[in-house]
Amino acid sequence: MKLLSCLFFVVCSVPVFAQIPTPQWRPVYHFTPQKNWTNDPNGLLYLHGTYHLYNQQNPFENKWGHMSWGHATSNDLVHWNHLSIAIPETIDKDTTLRFSGSAVWDKNNTSGFCKTGGCIVAIYTADQPNLQKESQFIAYSNDGGLTYTNYENNPVIDLQKKDFRDPNVSWNEQLKQWLMVVSLPEDHTIQFYSSPNLKTWKLLSAFGPAGFTDAGWECPSFFSLNVKGNADKKKWVLVVSASGDVKGIFMQYFVGDFDGEKFTNDNASDVILPVDYGDGFYAAIPWNNTPANKKIFIGWLVPGPQETNPWTGQMSIPRDLGLIKTEQGIRLVQNPTSVIKNNLSKLSGKQPVEINNMTIVGEKEISIAKNHAREGNAYWLTARIICEKGVTAGFKIAQKKDKDNNTLAETVIGYDVAKQELFVDRSNAGNGKIKNDKLRQIIPLSSIGGKIKLEILLDKSSLEIFVNDGQKVLSTSVFPDKDANGLAVFSSGGKAEIQSLKVWDLSKIKGK
Repeated sequence: MKLLSCLFFVVCSVPVFAQIPTPQWRPVYHFTPQKNWTNDPNGLLYLHGTYHLYNQQNPFENKWGHMSWGHATSNDLVHWNHLSIAIPETIDKDTTLRFSGSAVWDKNNTSGFCKTGGCIVAIYTADQPNLQKESQFIAYSNDGGLTYTNYENNPVIDLQKKDFRDPNVSWNEQLKQWLMVVSLPEDHTIQFYSSPNLKTWKLLSAFGPAGFTDAGWECPSFFSLNVKGNADKKKWVLVVSASGDVKGIFMQYFVGDFDGEKFTNDNASDVILPVDYGDGFYAAIPWNNTPANKKIFIGWLVPGPQETNPWTGQMSIPRDLGLIKTEQGIRLVQNPTSVIKNNLSKLSGKQPVEINNMTIVGEKEISIAKNHAREGNAYWLTARIICEKGVTAGFKIAQKKDKDNNTLAETVIGYDVAKQELFVDRSNAGNGKIKNDKLRQIIPLSSIGGKIKLEILLDKSSLEIFVNDGQKVLSTSVFPDKDANGLAVFSSGGKAEIQSLKVWDLSKIKGK
């Protein structure tokens, strides 16, 4: 991926030399590099029980530049082994930066690169600024992904274009070939290619423009999912990132059919389907080669104007993907992956704080889990709430009060029944820098009988909110003071019932 106009502010806001360490904002259960800059996830591959996460990384500085492929591995998507740079930039007369891409397990040695059994092949964009060109390169690894050899006949696809990037490749059973989607950003077009060997590629078709087109398209991914409740009904999903002045950080998706050559969108070309309603989720792609072809998706949580040191950038919580049928058509759902969620008590080391059937009437705020589940501003909260008409209810997180119980800082997550929207209000979130036009973010949200289900993941400086079993998601950042760790439930305008509430403290995960 290439940083576009709306990210220019972010990049330039990070100082060249790290000044003040900010350990209070380093996430516990989200991936961050040990130091320096990171952005897009790349080359996601599950192999022999291990999740490989490659990522865009600057090996030298805490700002964007010198783009190379960093590498980390994990068995549980929480504890990460940070490894050496896998595919470094090349500085020569052309200067080749290693931009975003994907990795596959070539188990049948279709490429001819594998020494014994299969091998890993990475497919990525080579950005050559001196040539004003982007083209698609491949590299292969015979040591489990630790080091890579670039193919001697690179590039494998070259359109002689300045902007042509982010190939995402997977095996397609229908074609019995490799399938690539790759972006032509300024054309708002995704090209589809096939290959028998990862070296020679045939153009199949192109999709776009459609949906949101007020920013360049990049970082595509393409995969099939079964529709919930109908095991025989499969749909294809095309995901595209587009960052610019109109929507800022934005991702959209399309649902449709793929006949082995062409993708057909189910919806009208002007329908825009957001992946995430926040200002922080970008460049997400799924892991390849997962058991039962389960789609686990992870994205870059984009840093805002607040500096963090000695690192900048983190990944989202990995998300399990699915499709459901709605009145508007087939829609994507995203939930925190069961790989992590099924182990929350083990990760926490204790049972969650649990509250059931608590009723709040009138203008009221009740502190919960005091001195237990939120002491480190790293927790996982699930809740079911029922609100009367006219009620606004929800949670106040990262809260700080004075000795007289006056609120000094807080981030408010609430559901407004009258407006039919869920909101995140960071206008009083503390001293951390937040862009003024993003202080309040909303999700349009109709409810039946005022019922909503929330899953709130606060991890030091990241905030992800999953609504109604992942039908809608909002990802953003918060930068609370170290002692701003209060957690409260609130209601105004009538009666709200907290049917169920669980909070897992994840501030002290063993091995982190």
